[in-house]
Amino acid sequence: MARGDGRLTTELDPDSPGPRDACGVVGIWAPGEEVSKLTYFGLYALQHRGQEAAGIAVSDGARTVVYKDLGLVAQVFDESTLAPLQGHLAIGHARYSTTGAPTWENSQPTIRSTSTGTAIALAHNGNLVNTADLLKEVDHLGIDMGTTTSDTHLITALLAARPDESVASAAERVLPQLRGAFCLVFMDEHTLYAARDPQGVHPLVLGRLASGWAVASETAALDTIGATFVREVEPGELLTIDEHGLRSTRFANPEPKGCLFEYVYLARPDTKLAGRNVYATRVEVGRTLAREFPVEADLVIGVPESGIPAAIGYAEESGIPYGQGFTKNQYVGRTFIQPSQSLRQLGIRLKLNPLVEQIKGKRLVIVDDTIVRGNTQRALVRMLREAGAVEVHIRISAPPVKWPCFYGIDFATRAELIAGSLDTDGIRAQIGADSLGYVSMEGLVRATEQPASRLCMACFDGNYPIELPASDLIGKHLMEPQPQSAASHSPTAQSTRTTEASTQVREGTTA
Repeated sequence: MARGDGRLTTELDPDSPGPRDACGVVGIWAPGEEVSKLTYFGLYALQHRGQEAAGIAVSDGARTVVYKDLGLVAQVFDESTLAPLQGHLAIGHARYSTTGAPTWENSQPTIRSTSTGTAIALAHNGNLVNTADLLKEVDHLGIDMGTTTSDTHLITALLAARPDESVASAAERVLPQLRGAFCLVFMDEHTLYAARDPQGVHPLVLGRLASGWAVASETAALDTIGATFVREVEPGELLTIDEHGLRSTRFANPEPKGCLFEYVYLARPDTKLAGRNVYATRVEVGRTLAREFPVEADLVIGVPESGIPAAIGYAEESGIPYGQGFTKNQYVGRTFIQPSQSLRQLGIRLKLNPLVEQIKGKRLVIVDDTIVRGNTQRALVRMLREAGAVEVHIRISAPPVKWPCFYGIDFATRAELIAGSLDTDGIRAQIGADSLGYVSMEGLVRATEQPASRLCMACFDGNYPIELPASDLIGKHLMEPQPQSAASHSPTAQSTRTTEASTQVREGTTA
């Protein structure tokens, strides 16, 4: 019988998950510092970006050691696992899978040894859209991919493919081939590298430590480890950090298209994106919502956690008091215990419970970040009415999500997105609200203080800034083994993929 693993989940309703980001990455070059612990605390600050697996690679100049496992950062690492990870540079990764299944083999950092003995370890935030083309090249080169099925392993394999190349030269060859969203930190025994896709879809920032440098997915991670923010890694830029200092080269011309959804949901509120504080952005979105969709009400409530800043802004602009309407249980772990039919209706009450005395007899404005399938909002409205709310008005701090993301956010499919098939009033009726208002695209963009031309808004408007391949050449499970068929036993089919990895680096082993 399956047992609950006790891993915490941020989902209000685990059976109807919201948007999930690909990953968080950290890179540290700091001789004399405890780089594995700096990396650990950096990952801890980025836990919201990935909760499926965590890993750290460390080098002392002679060898590279990787430790990784499935689970949260604090579940994978403790003093005993960090103690052997000694060196002067490290990279780390907190994973949510957007290409490849959530298995140990697909956890990161990935690592490969070249034929000359150099180990390359790599961690990746994002999602490539030309995985099928890269897979063909890897097969053509005869590279053994084993049981790994993520685009990250393809990048690592291509970097290690030619024994006569330095890692820097390999990066200059491989990076221009990549299409999609990618923030990479990678390393050999002596040097830390960081690279960001030409569109700069997801954030990657550079910080200064007392005795070295740090790279991370968000400025909040730099704050946590005591690094001073220097600047963003530019779109199309490759950074090289070693004993000779920091060097910058360009592998592509910048075409900025930062992810608008980072401001809405993904990034921590204490992070800065393109110089703009995320919390301030969300509060301003709430103010905009109050102007665009005013309503007479008694109380404004934010849905924890990313709905709260927008709710504060809505209250400030409207003059309606802001209050806490829910108690959130932060410690609910995933469970395989199946509820009986009589208990199934509890749903999100495992995570949220209404404060009845705050709600009873009142007209409520409920501010949330997004509506994906609508199941969570439907349950919230029902729960609030049962607690005695007279009216429930839903306000959403993003436009309707109508299109899936192929650049590193795991949304539902287009068929599952409620806004893909219903208009606003249809959604209102589905979730049972008295009224429903989404912030306008113009209002959201204005709150970011970024020009619309520098933002990716594909999940809202369907305009994908990086060209997508045919539908059968893209997707989370593109590299997963297909079910066996008669054709799969042919010599041609058997020759296309190998089954043994050329480099197996498990817990605490070296390359």
